[in-house]
Amino acid sequence: MVKIGNIELPDFPLLLAPMEDVSDPPFRRLCKLHGADMMYSEFISSEGLIRDAMKSRQKLDIFDYERPVGIQIFGGDEEAMALSAKIVETVRPDIVDINYGCPVKKVVCKGAGAGVLKDVDLMVRLTKAVIKSTHLPVTVKTRLGWDEDSINIDEVAERLQDIGVQALTVHARTRAQMYKGHSDWTHIERVKNNPRITMPIFGNGDIDSPEKALEYKNRFGLDGMMIGRAAIGYPWIFNEIKHYFKTGEKLAPPTMEDRVEAAKNHLTWSMDWKGEHIGIVEMRRHYTNYFKGIPNFKEYKQRLVTTDDADGLYKTLEEIIEVFGGFQFAQQ
Repeated sequence: MVKIGNIELPDFPLLLAPMEDVSDPPFRRLCKLHGADMMYSEFISSEGLIRDAMKSRQKLDIFDYERPVGIQIFGGDEEAMALSAKIVETVRPDIVDINYGCPVKKVVCKGAGAGVLKDVDLMVRLTKAVIKSTHLPVTVKTRLGWDEDSINIDEVAERLQDIGVQALTVHARTRAQMYKGHSDWTHIERVKNNPRITMPIFGNGDIDSPEKALEYKNRFGLDGMMIGRAAIGYPWIFNEIKHYFKTGEKLAPPTMEDRVEAAKNHLTWSMDWKGEHIGIVEMRRHYTNYFKGIPNFKEYKQRLVTTDDADGLYKTLEEIIEVFGGFQFAQQ
């Protein structure tokens, strides 16, 4: 069993990564349904929360069926981070998570996200400010370092644990790599094997199949792993990994009916949460992933990303089952 504060997780938990414009409540609900052990919100700007920015406030929505769930914040100002943690606490998540890993330029330029990797003293001050302002367990997600020549995850892990951080997730790339190139989990393994480190250490980066998940579980000896991009349009990956851990056998890939059902649920829950118009528009980015690899699908994809009414979308999804119902998907 893995513990974060008083939160008990199963042995070697699978965590859903916080992904901007992806990890919203409808998507988290699907991943929970298919085996994810812990959720994180999209990352939320501390300044946006304080300004009462509508988009930032909406990201605070959490639901009991997805627990345990953490809300992730980012920022480069101690006072703003402390105040935003107090705001986060009012909606009663299980955990407050701090993002020191986002590599996107508009975040880094504000001295937030992965930008903080260049100033570990600032990272410590920001984290202390959050810890002092909340009674919830505080966790951190970060990267190996700014670039290949400044990998500092060993120092970061020790100093964060020393001030009270209760779990650390490491994306096994530097900021300079963004999401490209090979992720190197040996650095995370070294952190885990540091005798000073007692908090749970989770790995993130390139887990896209049950085989790779088992290989990395056995090879690096971490406490769990976080899955991000591989779950987009494929929430089944969590249960597939768990089944493979237990049996050494792969589950059959989800059928066309399974995929249409997931897409329908995702659409319905998106409209319920965001309103019909926004729910329909923001769902469009997901269809390609749900129906990846199907030949002669272009017409249906075009309909899915241009239809403006819910009834028309549901009819198109039903038609996909009629036309492509016997299609055999390859395993992930």
